[in-house]
Amino acid sequence: MKQFVVSEEVFEKLPEYCLGVVVAEGFDQAAAAPAVAEMLDAAVADFAARHADDAVREIPGIKACRDAFYALEMNPNKFMVSIEALAKRVQKNAALPHIGPLVDLGNAFSLNFEVPMGAHDIDRMEESGIEVRFAGTDDHFQPMGEEALEDVPAGELVYVSGHTVKTRRWLWRQSEDGKITEETSHVFFPIDGFADVNLADVQRAADGLAAFLSGLPGITVRQGFIDREHRSMEI
Repeated sequence: MKQFVVSEEVFEKLPEYCLGVVVAEGFDQAAAAPAVAEMLDAAVADFAARHADDAVREIPGIKACRDAFYALEMNPNKFMVSIEALAKRVQKNAALPHIGPLVDLGNAFSLNFEVPMGAHDIDRMEESGIEVRFAGTDDHFQPMGEEALEDVPAGELVYVSGHTVKTRRWLWRQSEDGKITEETSHVFFPIDGFADVNLADVQRAADGLAAFLSGLPGITVRQGFIDREHRSMEI
């Protein structure tokens, strides 16, 4: 069984870091598409109305991510956290395209609970699974839409499977190798947060996502929680 592991060194830098985790096996994208599309449209409208005049970077969950980037010596103005980029786009246009049911589902829950949420194809991971850790000299990254690999600076916080970086700069940019495809049916959803800021939002997002997925036919759902005292789980 593949594992999801967060390195102890990450908690030395970010002691309040925590994640809700949802794993779905047997996801039928075609069957889920209408319900997910409706959910995303509602989430976009709700977020746009809720934060029409707000500074997105001051939303507590987003501010916590930005503060963590600064603590890791990454500039969140240059490398924008995924939820901040999503939120700014929705605040500006009150619309998002329908990319695909799994991506749309992650975007809907990210907006509803104002947390970063990833989606990774478990079948495209190494047998060891996936980790959040600081990059080593052997790690590499394939930028979205490109064939060539690029080196990743040692010490950069990444989501990584074996030596293949799935997301650079932690919550910034997903790889070509890590993207969801039309064939994806076995999915790992990490929901990143901070116990001292938005623990309740992380838990409610995970519970809501697991409940939605459990209502779909033919799907197996597992749920977990990661913090410093519980750094790994089977996925």
